[in-house]
Amino acid sequence: MGLTIGVDIGGTKIAAGVVDEQGSILDTSTVPTPPTADGVIDAIADAVRDASAEHEVDAVGIGAPGYVDDKRATVLFTPNLTWRHEALKDKVEQRIDLPVVIENDANAAAWGEYKFGVGTGHEDVVCITIGTGLGGGVIIGGRLHRGRYGVAAEFGHIRMVPDGLLCGCGNQGCWEQYASGSALVRYAQQRATATPENATILLELGDGTPEGVEGKHISEAARRGCPVAVDSFRELARWAGAGLADLASLFDPGAFIVGGGVSDEGDLVLDPIRKSYRRWLVGSRWRPHAEVLAAQLGGQAGMVGVADLARQG
Repeated sequence: MGLTIGVDIGGTKIAAGVVDEQGSILDTSTVPTPPTADGVIDAIADAVRDASAEHEVDAVGIGAPGYVDDKRATVLFTPNLTWRHEALKDKVEQRIDLPVVIENDANAAAWGEYKFGVGTGHEDVVCITIGTGLGGGVIIGGRLHRGRYGVAAEFGHIRMVPDGLLCGCGNQGCWEQYASGSALVRYAQQRATATPENATILLELGDGTPEGVEGKHISEAARRGCPVAVDSFRELARWAGAGLADLASLFDPGAFIVGGGVSDEGDLVLDPIRKSYRRWLVGSRWRPHAEVLAAQLGGQAGMVGVADLARQG
């Protein structure tokens, strides 16, 4: 199979890219993400048609932000859209007349990094994506592990804190409430409220109030040495590393790959994640440590990964 298209469904835009067998993106098309679930399906079809206008494409892969069934056809549940047992594969195929594969977006990103990014050369990899929420993917023996029902590696909803913070999934204490971009903003806002004298740089970057602090402000303030911003990253990293230590007990991978928007900060967040991972790893002094690597493909990982998965059929 030759060229395929990978589709990434974001909160504000839907991106479709024509991808070759080497993982290179040859052409792209983006459309705004509509407010309705049916509108999203039409927008996916529009993006695919635009991207493939000058290419002969054999198949389409769609990275869906939710639980995807084992047949890679139906979105069982997604918290940010009203899809419930949504027959996404059939509905998109009816609109574009090409074979379609549906995959969880974090699984797709993990596969992209494993096949074409920093995971190359590793056979056993665990990937976490730290964005607004927290997603994950697992490759075991060179194969993407989906689980019996297709919904494995939903790491963001492991309950780290019994009776902890309420999560959008309806449970309490989920990992993504403590190690995500949303958690980072909460940490910074709380610290800026408690000690505004330590948050001068951070507050100046926003509107002057803790409530006006956004993720981009925290990143810039941390690079400029703001104590509140740096401490907020360290708190996120403490939870992220502790979670990786738990995953090491389950999967014993050769490498962890940390992706998503937060990972763009590089060693500012990766170094404290590595430190926390070593701190909480059971038997840390006597066992090999998996590498903790920064993702390489950035926002293209999901698009490239799901296009390759579509190529495999």
